[in-house]
Amino acid sequence: MNKQLKYYAQRAAIGLMSRREFVGRAMALGVAATTANAMLANAVRAAGPQTGGTIRLGIQGGATTDSLDPALAANSVASQVNLLWGETLLQLVKGGGLEGRVAESFEGSDDAKTWRFRIRDGITFSNGRSVTAQDVIATIDRHVGEDTKSGALGLLRDIDSVSADGNTVVIGLKNANADLPYYMQDYHLVIQPEGGKNDPLAAVGTGPYVLKDHEMGVRFLFEKNPNYWGDYGYASEIELIVINDNTARVAALQSGQVDLIDRVPPRTAGLVGRAPNINVHSVPSAGHYVFIMHCNSAPFDNNDLRTALKYGINRQELVDKILFGYGSVGNDTPINESYPLFDDIEQREYDPDKAKFHFDKSGFDGTILLRTSDNSFPGAPDAAALFQQSLAAAGIPLEIKREPNDGYWSEVWNKQPFCTSYWGGRPSQDQMFSTAYLSTADWNDTRFFNDQFDQLLLTARAELDQTKRQQMYTDMSNLIRDEGGLICPMFNDFIDAQSDRIEGWEDIPIGFAFMNYTAPMRMWVKA
Repeated sequence: MNKQLKYYAQRAAIGLMSRREFVGRAMALGVAATTANAMLANAVRAAGPQTGGTIRLGIQGGATTDSLDPALAANSVASQVNLLWGETLLQLVKGGGLEGRVAESFEGSDDAKTWRFRIRDGITFSNGRSVTAQDVIATIDRHVGEDTKSGALGLLRDIDSVSADGNTVVIGLKNANADLPYYMQDYHLVIQPEGGKNDPLAAVGTGPYVLKDHEMGVRFLFEKNPNYWGDYGYASEIELIVINDNTARVAALQSGQVDLIDRVPPRTAGLVGRAPNINVHSVPSAGHYVFIMHCNSAPFDNNDLRTALKYGINRQELVDKILFGYGSVGNDTPINESYPLFDDIEQREYDPDKAKFHFDKSGFDGTILLRTSDNSFPGAPDAAALFQQSLAAAGIPLEIKREPNDGYWSEVWNKQPFCTSYWGGRPSQDQMFSTAYLSTADWNDTRFFNDQFDQLLLTARAELDQTKRQQMYTDMSNLIRDEGGLICPMFNDFIDAQSDRIEGWEDIPIGFAFMNYTAPMRMWVKA
């Protein structure tokens, strides 16, 4: 690297020059843009994280009906908030493995029926109280209690016993489960004092920040946790602003009101990325935009009707016109190639003739009502309109009802029999299936109750032969595709955007957006 370019890279790394200006000057010196960006990334790493300042997030999904109780987190805002003030036992790492947070290590028995999690020595809650094994036991107990409404309940039903061996938590299972450690990083399972039983809304945890002020569905303000044990949290403050309107969220980034936004609308992502001092990050993911039907509610309790709607959606059109290429075609299963044991199954194509055949066979002769909102996924009302048009070619009438953004996740999703929705994916097939398709799962939002599926899932958990396990997961995907209430036309890329005011972004193609919700605590304000 010549001295002039090195000087420019150093200035850009500490915020004295924008990324765009650096790339422009590098290209003027005959250096390709890709090479210049690599040089800058190296310079940023060499400069190291800066401490202090405020990082401001503009994020979609929040509502005034949200709760600070981690058990009830049902959207991206609630999940992000929880993981700023709290931590789970384990956390996903970029390659798909796990690292310790509240637990410093874990191990399983040979039969995968007993798991031991050693609690990190010296770790404290934000109120200064030491974390004990009893706090972890109480947290798990609250999420599996008789009256719980926890979104993690479906993951934990197979727990037979939870006990303490000194500072180690021992979990005994009714059936073998090689994936249990992945359950322990679920964002609902934030470890709280006494498990949150006394005050689940207190927002007291072991995370890098402390919640100082909030208005549900509007704004949250965090300050550094003086008792934090770990190496996250470079900014002194994190301000999270709920901006559900796509245009307003992008405008807030462009005007400097916020530094980082999620769910950049695919329609405008290219244009946003060309704006001065803004970088757009597009990462392929397991996230999927969906239409969900309750299999136990008329008229969707008729599989021919469900099949008609599945044949009546033009998947490629939605990828082209809603995702604008920032994603891939779905196949009415929540699993894609992001998962380690993925296997191709026959792709369902748009076929108006087959859609009409199954619609006529169902005997239903009314109009189908679909509820939607921009808060379900970016472009959802437009996707609903395209679905309406493709169904019309099959003679199937669809009525669209646009619901308010505020309250969509509490009043429509998982309550109304047909609506648009969004899933962020999970780290393993087992966790995705257990969260949303196991008959006993509280978040079984398609009301899919299938004994064969349930038995396959339980058997796969104990199967250590990966080839056999993969076949079981393939069989489960086929059952969901052919008998379930999921219409999954597309898998979306995570499209986030940041201003040049902050640094430290890393593409993480697992979990959720915002670097699996770690971006605000792992990024920093340039000096």
